Amino acid sequence: MKYFFLSDGWTTGRVWEFGGLWNEVAWQRRPDIQSLDLCIEEQGERLWLYQVEEAVLMVEVKPQTTGTGVPIGQVVLKRLITAEQVIQRLCQAESVFNRAELSAPTNSLS
Repeated sequence: MKYFFLSDGWTTGRVWEFGGLWNEVAWQRRPDIQSLDLCIEEQGERLWLYQVEEAVLMVEVKPQTTGTGVPIGQVVLKRLITAEQVIQRLCQAESVFNRAELSAPTNSLS
């Protein structure tokens, strides 16, 4: 497996494999890209961890459209990272959260 971190408000687009753009007809399926329930916070920005299958070489990412105009553009991630690199990044992050922690109500004692 390969991994990448993606900022809140961004989504995946086109995907490349060894032969070029991912061809759903040839592969008979979409590429396996999963958003994991883990994020890191760096400089006030949440970066969510994604997992992709080994056949994926590059992933286009772009801001989600908000309906208020044209998106900024897109970026192609050419250097997906290994599990070991993810662990290093998690150890160096300012904060690490899972989705359940972020959606759980906070209890304040007075």
